[in-house]
Amino acid sequence: MARVLRVAVPGPLRRWFEYLPPAGESAAGALPPGTRVRVPFGGSVRTGVVLGASDDPEIEAGRLRRIAERLDDEPSIPPSLLRLLVWAADYYHHPIGEVVRTALPAGLRRARSAAPAARAWRLTGKAAASSALARAPRQAAVIAALEEAARRGGEPCLAETRLRTIPKWRPAVRALARKGWVEPLAAPPSPAGPESKIATPNESQAQAADAIASAAGAFRAFLLDGVTGSGKTEVYLIAIDRLVRSGAGQALVLVPEIGLTPQLVARFREALPVPISVVHSGMPDGERLRSWEAARTGTSRVVIGTRSAVFTPLRRPALIVVDEEHDPSYKQQEGFRYSARDLALMRGSLEGVPVVLGSATPSLETIHLSTAGRCRRLRLAERAGGARMPGIVLHDVRRQPLAAGLSERLIEAIDERLRRREQTLLFVNRRGFAPVVICHDCGEAMECRHCDSRLVLHRADRRLRCHHCGAEQGLPVRCGACDSADLVPVGSGTQRLAEGLSERFPSARVLRIDRDSTRRRGELDRMVRAARDGSADLLVGTQMLAKGHDFPRVTLVGVVDADAGLLSPDFRAPERVAQLVTQVAGRAGRGALAGEVIVQTRRPRHPLLTALAREGYPAFAAEALAERDAVRLPPFARLVLLRAEASVREASNGFLATARDLAGELHRPGVEVMGPVPSPMERQGGRYRAQLLLRAASRTNLQAFLRPWVERVAGVRTPRGLRWSLDVDPIELG
Repeated sequence: MARVLRVAVPGPLRRWFEYLPPAGESAAGALPPGTRVRVPFGGSVRTGVVLGASDDPEIEAGRLRRIAERLDDEPSIPPSLLRLLVWAADYYHHPIGEVVRTALPAGLRRARSAAPAARAWRLTGKAAASSALARAPRQAAVIAALEEAARRGGEPCLAETRLRTIPKWRPAVRALARKGWVEPLAAPPSPAGPESKIATPNESQAQAADAIASAAGAFRAFLLDGVTGSGKTEVYLIAIDRLVRSGAGQALVLVPEIGLTPQLVARFREALPVPISVVHSGMPDGERLRSWEAARTGTSRVVIGTRSAVFTPLRRPALIVVDEEHDPSYKQQEGFRYSARDLALMRGSLEGVPVVLGSATPSLETIHLSTAGRCRRLRLAERAGGARMPGIVLHDVRRQPLAAGLSERLIEAIDERLRRREQTLLFVNRRGFAPVVICHDCGEAMECRHCDSRLVLHRADRRLRCHHCGAEQGLPVRCGACDSADLVPVGSGTQRLAEGLSERFPSARVLRIDRDSTRRRGELDRMVRAARDGSADLLVGTQMLAKGHDFPRVTLVGVVDADAGLLSPDFRAPERVAQLVTQVAGRAGRGALAGEVIVQTRRPRHPLLTALAREGYPAFAAEALAERDAVRLPPFARLVLLRAEASVREASNGFLATARDLAGELHRPGVEVMGPVPSPMERQGGRYRAQLLLRAASRTNLQAFLRPWVERVAGVRTPRGLRWSLDVDPIELG
């Protein structure tokens, strides 16, 4: 009976694969789970990860292939993180090989080891003295350099300084690493200061931090529900300072978008005298690998990152924080469609550490968790430092003239702030100059040839672009339908608003922050700094400005068009509008100056907007939860969306009809199957999209149904070019 190793290999198949140990490896010394290996797969060789070993008498060893090569001296993925990945593959019904691949930085998906990427090294407790390496002079020189570094206070030995003076030091270091005598780490990401620099908390902040810190060493979920400007970051810092500096371990802090990372990292580095690493998809591969390795070895005490950082290995995890937990950016929308917020909770459970979900506008799912007693709610009801919450005014713009989308009342309010040398933030959730160009004579709109959407005018380069598939074309001179030359841009995007403000207030400094203006690396960070230090008078932007930023000189926030989100067929649209309006309103009056919020709308009596203006987000959330309960929508039901797309409409519809029939054959009580129906935007990128929706009151019941159903769906023969995907707990029904 041979020892068989189960290996996760990247690919579309929802299973692991069995291999024999590498030649020369004893059965008793089988590779530990989490170890990267190179395995023969079909006609190629791929990098996989060992999941476990078994002695299975039913497997004929002679039919199995051997692992070609072991890539790690110790597992790249620690056991608790590997358990999370296996759980995620099962819950989201995604191929385990692809899930494990997601958890590895690019360098480890293809490189032999992390060692060449390390910038610094230190001795381990197993290391022998340099005098014991008389026959290996280069290894002895490396050990001597590391010994000297240790004598200087335990600092790491930097590859680009001391080690590079040793000829052929890299092979010597790799040999020592294989012996377990040295270990790689990143150079300290931030200098360690003598003491923390955290502001004295108010009573609510202190109570919240005490509750979190007291949960050390065990899983406990917390909802830190604090109004904008209430000092949630200070609570994170106090809790991390107590847990991390006490020696308990490391903290993982998730933020929804890369744009929030620099500001948060700067605040953490200013406050905490511990090494801090950053992990996000916008980093160069080598830099990200070094941060990942620093977290894995325990060098970094705090790891700050975006969605994928939830998979960062930690040697001694102590706390997980999910900032702005309501943000939809935490949900991966392609490939492995996981929720980083939900995985953070599961990881906390597996690691046995507290998890903090922070937000001024908590998701309805998280509010429901707290109401059900599964998540302790910590309230910060007032702004820190005595600042007052701004009042929200609903301004009816029906039958009123608008200049670049702005009413006269809003223009007057802007003018007043300019005279007082205060800042104004104007929010419009559309990039470009105008969302549509129409023919004034016949009414024909310029539409994308590949999608059921209209082209957006970007006037700076006279281009029409589709914000869904990326197609673009030059601005036509004449209408393709009637040959008229009278083409008119309708509506306002960020470009048009910024241009209109510059024309109306020529001496004002206008700063536009959106995806188009921040494409270059570092540009967003530069613009946010300019907004904070007062280098701009008028800030114009999309959602990038609404989340998490602190602009103390902003006293006026204008929401240019609050109605767009109210027209969406998605049942989550009202929740997102409420969150967005509340979040962007929270940018006003965060300093010593009072703030005001003017929301332009053509629906001033809409119940969502009136509830926000009069009673705030909690009142809206209570009403929205009651509505969701009445119609059996999340969090009172569980949804799964099966999507299909093909170049021919009938192909995607036919595949989904087959999937529906397979569901009917399973006869699972309590699971509803609805559809197939066309997606809200049926044609995108030249492909026709359709979807099948599953709903159940019980998550357990739904998962029990999904396992055999997905296996049957995966076995359906599909037309060439058809693609399908499964989305468990979807946040968008498009």
